[in-house]
Amino acid sequence: MQQREEKQLEASIDALINRVAHLKNSLHSFIFKLENEYDRLTWPSVLDNFALLSGQLSTINKLMRSEKTPAFRNQVIIPLLLSPDRDEELAKLTEQRVPVFSHEIVPDHLRTKPDPEVEEQEKQLSTEAARIGPDVTQKQIQTLNKLCSNLLEKLNNPREDREAESSAMRQNKPTFNPADTNALVAAVVCGKGLSNHRPQGPGGTVPPGGGPMLSGGPNLQQVTMQRSTNQQAAMGGQGPPQQPGKMPSSIKTNIKSASMHPYQR
Repeated sequence: MQQREEKQLEASIDALINRVAHLKNSLHSFIFKLENEYDRLTWPSVLDNFALLSGQLSTINKLMRSEKTPAFRNQVIIPLLLSPDRDEELAKLTEQRVPVFSHEIVPDHLRTKPDPEVEEQEKQLSTEAARIGPDVTQKQIQTLNKLCSNLLEKLNNPREDREAESSAMRQNKPTFNPADTNALVAAVVCGKGLSNHRPQGPGGTVPPGGGPMLSGGPNLQQVTMQRSTNQQAAMGGQGPPQQPGKMPSSIKTNIKSASMHPYQR
């Protein structure tokens, strides 16, 4: 009876090793294609490789669940020899991943329980879960389900609906201040809010041609004087000679009318 179980265990292990070897070869082939033949890969070919891997995994699962396969969890593995020296046969069997079977390697490869740190974290999580009452748990579950439902609804909505909503929000959002717009229109059309004050000279009186200057250009006096001088030159210098330092009366009239506020004319 014991020999029969041992033979059955060996046969199951051999079959499992063969299935895992086929799966490993398929993975190596697929990874090679992804790294070296990605420019020639097509989507149907990728799907075929995934289907092959999925079928091989399903075969391994069926083999593990078969009645003829003994429960591997009931089997105990005991290291018979530990050595810090390199083992060539072990390195060949493990494809150079485990060259040495020493006291440092055994706890990691033959571990049947999580690391102590992971066990401590699991205990803390279990303790925190036990503290939460059923009512609080139910509320948290409902809140999470609601958030997931809203997220799925937004993801399932057509793209056009989302674009329409965003454009409607942009159109309804005001981009100006009506009060400022009305004040600006009233100032331009009716002169509302404009000041009649004119800057004065050092002596408290407005100097001739001392009205507001146009930014970035000559003042009104300079423009009028240049225009009158040009007119006289065009007329051949006719007209009574002007005394030096005295401004012609026509220029004074033009300066006065130009310096007045547009709403005082």
